[in-house]
Amino acid sequence: MVIVMGPEATREDVESIVTVVQAAGVEAFVSRGVRRTIVGLVGDVTQLDAAGLRGMSGVRDVMRVSTPYKLVSRENHPQRSTVHVGGVPIGPETVTLIAGPCAVETPEQTLGAARMAQAAGATLLRGGAYKPRTSPYAFQGLGERGLQILADVREETGLPIVTEVVDAHDVALVASYADMLQVGTRNAQNFGLLQAVGEAGKPVMLKRGMSATIEEWLMAAEYIAQRGNLDIVLCERGIRTFETATRNTLDVSAVPVAQRLSHLPVLVDPSHSGGRRDLVLPLTRAAVAVGADGVIIDVHPQPELALCDGPQALVDGDLDELAAVMRDLPPLLGKSAAAPLTV
Repeated sequence: MVIVMGPEATREDVESIVTVVQAAGVEAFVSRGVRRTIVGLVGDVTQLDAAGLRGMSGVRDVMRVSTPYKLVSRENHPQRSTVHVGGVPIGPETVTLIAGPCAVETPEQTLGAARMAQAAGATLLRGGAYKPRTSPYAFQGLGERGLQILADVREETGLPIVTEVVDAHDVALVASYADMLQVGTRNAQNFGLLQAVGEAGKPVMLKRGMSATIEEWLMAAEYIAQRGNLDIVLCERGIRTFETATRNTLDVSAVPVAQRLSHLPVLVDPSHSGGRRDLVLPLTRAAVAVGADGVIIDVHPQPELALCDGPQALVDGDLDELAAVMRDLPPLLGKSAAAPLTV
């Protein structure tokens, strides 16, 4: 069962609801979004009087939800959500371009990649300060120094930062720099990390696990929502299949399926799915055409020198075509490209 509070509901109204349901032996999880608060109930809700709950102060509606991912489901929230990151919308009305280097290497490289991102129409800057790598000998990121570089580039360009956090112990530190926290595919079922980012007070991008079903992906989002954070954006980044021609297999069908099941925005990562520069733009067109709410793309001023994922990074010569995709395709779907920020 889910209790939807009205925008006029006070903290005391929410506390009264929690007291009532806990007295009935039911566990309550309060999720506070930008526009409204939702109280998710877990346990034997048959003991609760839905009509009585509906009559309590501040309550807008009481709904029974059959899906296991109660807070992120369309049953709970029929209208699709928009998540704002540093003032940039990600949602059903726009197509948002997030771009930048896969890994932060130097101030010059990061600023150069940010300028490339802006030239293509990006409104958010991606960049990894912490990099979970398959090999323990691969570049693991600069850590806090990388976060400082991102903050300096944000000051220079005005682009809000999206960056990955890989350990629950680092959430507070990363959140002190980032505008949006990213949970990568290798941590998509790291439940302690999901709960920690849910409590961090920042929007979260949740990538699909490389072998995760869509239900498992949404259940991972539920871990975040259950800790009070409804500002979640899903990201389809390709799944592991038997195919070896691409780095991962981009599941474009996951976009409309996830949008039908969940109210959360859905992005696509053409870079990590294709794994090759020549595939990124075709997959970007496919993502926008299938209805994705945005894309997240690697760019690098010198990909041949990149410490991480250089073969998939777009270069200067690709930016005009990427900008054209973001300019021309969204209007065909009744959307608009998120306008670039200026400083």
